[in-house]
Amino acid sequence: MIKIEELTLENKKIYGVVADLPKAPLVALIAPKGYIMCGYLNLGTAEGLGQVAAIVTGVRNIEDMLNKKISASTSQAKVLGINEGMPVKEAIKKLI
Repeated sequence: MIKIEELTLENKKIYGVVADLPKAPLVALIAPKGYIMCGYLNLGTAEGLGQVAAIVTGVRNIEDMLNKKISASTSQAKVLGINEGMPVKEAIKKLI
């Protein structure tokens, strides 16, 4: 099953996506300037495509993700100030 949840942050819409996969869910937050995704994200591919993207590990749902810290990010995300150790709630603001 795939669940899409519309969230509002600072009067802007972002989308939370959870896809139930066999061993662990795929979880992502998608914003106008980029996205934050669980460990399923291939950071090398995102980097090669010039994406603004970051990874959060150990999450099973959107709430988990919002309460974690960034594990890694692409160079384009770093340009926006999204770095390892930054709380997701802070990082997502840079993506809207």
